[in-house]
Amino acid sequence: MSGKPTLAVVGATGAVGAVLLQALSHHADVWGEIRLLASPRSAARKLAVRGEECEVLALSEEALDGVDLALFLVPDDIAARWAPIAVAKGAVVVDTSAAFRADPDVPLVVPELNAHAVRVRPRGIVASPGCSTLALIVAVGALHAEFGLAELVVTAQQAASGAGRAGVSALRHQLALVTGSELGLHPGDVRRAVGDHTGPFPGPLALNVLPWSGELAADGWSSEELAIREEARKVLGLPRLPVAATCVRVPVVTGHAVSVHARFERPVTVARAHEILATSPGVVLYDTPATGDFPTPADVVGTDPAWVGRVRRSMDDERALELFVCADNLRKGAALNALQIAESIIATGS
Repeated sequence: MSGKPTLAVVGATGAVGAVLLQALSHHADVWGEIRLLASPRSAARKLAVRGEECEVLALSEEALDGVDLALFLVPDDIAARWAPIAVAKGAVVVDTSAAFRADPDVPLVVPELNAHAVRVRPRGIVASPGCSTLALIVAVGALHAEFGLAELVVTAQQAASGAGRAGVSALRHQLALVTGSELGLHPGDVRRAVGDHTGPFPGPLALNVLPWSGELAADGWSSEELAIREEARKVLGLPRLPVAATCVRVPVVTGHAVSVHARFERPVTVARAHEILATSPGVVLYDTPATGDFPTPADVVGTDPAWVGRVRRSMDDERALELFVCADNLRKGAALNALQIAESIIATGS
C-alpha cells in the first residue's frame, strides 16, 4: 500500500460501528479516505468521524472500488457474501463476524497475542474472535506464555448488547415492566410480567439470568460455547487444548464478565500471575478484594482493556488459577480488536 490507505467501514451505522468511529477519532491517523458503508436503508445518513461529517453509502461493488482495507462489522451472512467481493476488488478484509473464524486459510487474530498472523492470509481475510473469547483471551494468553496452558473452563456472563441493539432494547423494556414491583418471589411471576417482550432472548432477562446463548449444537452445547472453545484453541495455537465453556446471558447492558479456571503445565503462584497481568498489554489488574477492588461490567464499560481480578490459586491444584475478567464487549470485544488488526496490517506494509 502506498500513501495513506483507504479504509471502508462496512456496517458503520450499527452499535459496533458507532464505537469504531469513536476509536478512529482517537487513534493515530494512519488512514486516508474513510468510507462508511451500510445497508441501503441507512444510506445518506451522516456520521461523524475524525471530527468531520461523512455520508453513509449503500454497500455495493462500486462502493468498494479503490478500498485498501475493509472492516466488516456485519452479520455472518452479509460478511460471507460481501467479504470475498471486497477482496476481489483489491481490499484486505478484517471481519468481526463468525463467517470465517473456523476457516484454516483465515487467521484469527488478537494483536496482543499473535499479531504476526496477519501476514499470512491466503483468502485476503483476517478474522476477529467473538466478544466472549476476546473478553478472556488476552489475560489467559499472557499467563499461557509463562506457565503453559493445559486446560480451560470458563463461564461467560454475556451482556444484552451481545445480541445487538435488539437485545439492549428488550432488556430496557423488560426492566421498565418490572421496576417498582414485588416480582421475583414466586415461580413464573417475572415471566408472566414480561410476557412476549423477550426480544432475541429465550426468556425474561430482567431480574433473571439465562443459561443459553447461540444456536443448539451437538450434545446440548450451544454454538457460542463451541465458538469459545475453537477460537481459544486457534488464537493460542493449541488445537488439542481441553476447553469447556458455559454461556449465561445476564441483565447487564454492556460488558461481558468471564469466570475462568485455567490449569497450566507448571505450578503457579498468585504473586507471579499478578506480575504478568500487571505488565501485559491490553490488561488492567484490579485485584484488592479486601477493599472491594475487583472488576465489574458496570465499572469497565466504555474502556478498552480487559480488567482482571479475584486471582486465586486453586485450593486443590497447585497448577491452576481462578480469575474473573471483565471487558466491554463492543470495544475490545468487537470494534477495538478489529481496528487493532487493521492497524497491524498497515504496520506490516502488506
